[in-house]
Order: sequence, then structure tokens, then C-alpha cells
Amino acid sequence: MKISATIITLNEERNIARAIESLRCADEIVVLDSGSTDRTVEIAEKLGARVIESAWPGYANQKNRAAERASHDWILSIDADESLSEALEAEVWQLKKSGPQHDAYTMPRMAQYLGRWIRHSGWYPDRKVRLYHRGKATWEGAFVHESVKVNGRLGHLESNLLHFTCSSLSEHLRTMDRYTTLAAEQLLATGEKPTWSRIMLVPPWTFFQTYFLRLGFLDGLEGLAIAQMAAFYNYLKYAKARFMGFR
Repeated sequence: MKISATIITLNEERNIARAIESLRCADEIVVLDSGSTDRTVEIAEKLGARVIESAWPGYANQKNRAAERASHDWILSIDADESLSEALEAEVWQLKKSGPQHDAYTMPRMAQYLGRWIRHSGWYPDRKVRLYHRGKATWEGAFVHESVKVNGRLGHLESNLLHFTCSSLSEHLRTMDRYTTLAAEQLLATGEKPTWSRIMLVPPWTFFQTYFLRLGFLDGLEGLAIAQMAAFYNYLKYAKARFMGFR
């Protein structure tokens, strides 16, 4: 079982070294870069990754491109702001030694937000398919929140993939602005109308779910921020969709 690790990048000099250094279990590392103007490419090449330049076609398509350019059929796909925990890396080593029994594997993802590891708020365990045979799985998602669709047997790893999210509220707001625009475009494409009732009712319901039902209050002040931002995300998504085309 040989594994190609893939990472898509755009101006990720802050994160790329950590991601690559966590992939010692991979037999090669492929970085598909879409025009970085910082030191992302330089750092990746110095750490032994094979860097390929590719124009941006969207998240799912770019990740599929990276898998297509890999040398091996088994793909370990992570984002630049993620890294394998030592326990997860050891689990992948053991899987390589024993041989795969499934066509794809999920792994729990634990996020660091404003410097705190989040264990509630609906953010954990947040299982993601990130290790898969490219003949049995592919990335899907036209705009945002891409995911792997598996046509085969699905297994589960138990150790954490680490996700280093926003280090400040300002960074979170900038990220939210970009993603809510993509989410609004997806609403327009699918014909889902952002009614006034959704604009008014979905945000407070999202806050209630995140902070109380999903135990966000156990994540301290960071959990409160997550709940408030989740509510604001839904407001922005529906409001942008109305201004972009729906009335």
C-alpha cells in the first residue's frame, strides 16, 4: 500500500511546512498550487514535495486534479491548514503494514479555534473521508463544503486529524465573507430561495443549536464565538443570495 499525500494551496506559507512535516507516512507529497505569491512553493519544494501549478477550477475539481496527478492509487488528502496528529500518523503506518480492508477511511477532525481545541459546538468529531483509493472515490461539491463520495467499503480510523482554523476573529470574518459568497452562489444555482422567514429564523435557531444542543457552552468563550459566528454565517448566506439575484 503506497500513499500519495495531496495538498491544494494558495498563499499558505504560514501553514504548509506543518502540513508537509506531518506526512512522513506518505510515499510522496503532491502540492497543487493555484498561483501563490508568497513563499508557499519555495517551502514545499525545500521539504521534498512535488509542486504542480494549476489554475483554480473550484475546491472539489482541484482536489480531484491533485489525485489524478499522484503517482499512487491511495490518496491521503489534507488541507494546508491541517496536519496529522502523531497518533494518526502511527495509525496510517499500521494500515500500510497490515494492508487496507476498505476502499476509503474516515478520520475524526479536531479544530483549534482562537488558540483552543474545540471538543463540542458540533465541531467534533467532525469525521472526514481523507484516505481513499482514487478508483473508488472522488471529490464532489460545485461551490463550497466539498466532500469525498465513496463507491465502495468505508472504514474508520480513530486518531485525530488536526485542523488549525482562525487565530483571530478578524481572520474568521474574512474567511466567512468568502465562504458565504460561495454558499449564496450555490443557493442561486440550486434554486433554493432565501425567504424572509429563513433570514429571520435560521440564524437564532443556529445559535441555539450550536451553543446549547451541541454543548458549545462547554467550549468557553470560544464556544460562544463559534455559535455567534455560525448564526451570522447563515444570515450572510441568505442575505447575499437575495442581493445577488433573489427578491
